[in-house]
Amino acid sequence: MSRNKFPPKPKYDPDTGPVYLYGLHTVRAALDNPLREKRALLVTPNALMRLQEGGAPVTMRYTETTPKELDRLLGADAVHQGVALEVDPVSRFGLADIRDMRLVVVLDQLTDPHNVGAILRTACAFGADAVVTTARHSPRETGVMAKAASGALDLVPMIEVRNLGDAIETLKQRGLTVLGFDSEAPAPLRPRTGNDPIAIVLGAEGKGLRQRTRELCDEMVRLDMPGPIKSLNVSNAAAIALFAATAGRSE
Repeated sequence: MSRNKFPPKPKYDPDTGPVYLYGLHTVRAALDNPLREKRALLVTPNALMRLQEGGAPVTMRYTETTPKELDRLLGADAVHQGVALEVDPVSRFGLADIRDMRLVVVLDQLTDPHNVGAILRTACAFGADAVVTTARHSPRETGVMAKAASGALDLVPMIEVRNLGDAIETLKQRGLTVLGFDSEAPAPLRPRTGNDPIAIVLGAEGKGLRQRTRELCDEMVRLDMPGPIKSLNVSNAAAIALFAATAGRSE
């Protein structure tokens, strides 16, 4: 029986391989971010034209490619729109790097890259100053997360902390009211009034906030839903929470 002397090339694994960002909005934001280290730009002629129409000219060297080649590289499920950018992971910040924090989103061990990306996008839309994640039990930066964030990964500082409890204490010391979300919380979410700085804390789907995290929050609230479905995807809950937190602001 004959053997194939040249085994198939291993499939690209976004969890261990290079970081590829893809999609027009995502790549444009990364190209415009001076802090982002870019390694290689793969782009179809049509996508290059659309990138240039949507902003400043593309100044880095690029390799012309085809949609099929990008499908082979990224997988058939990647909605790449004809462009992929190999990058170094975005630099993570510390709490001390953000001077003025008035609205912060804190994620307690969220591991799904789709949800984290969607929350980044929503946080950016509502003007959040940072998104805090844990060093462990949080997703690696991937094209999936960046695509869900639609450019927000290069617009909103991500703060990575080893001890979430210490980080929450630091936020409180800096004058932020820490609002935790839990389906069993005694008080319903109400629109906030005034301009007091606030941190919104969200837990992973299923297990929610950890006990220590709940204990450190200044307030615990729930989302009241009158319909037959009583739970929401965490990224949808984040959008409602951010709307309620900012609805009463005067600026």
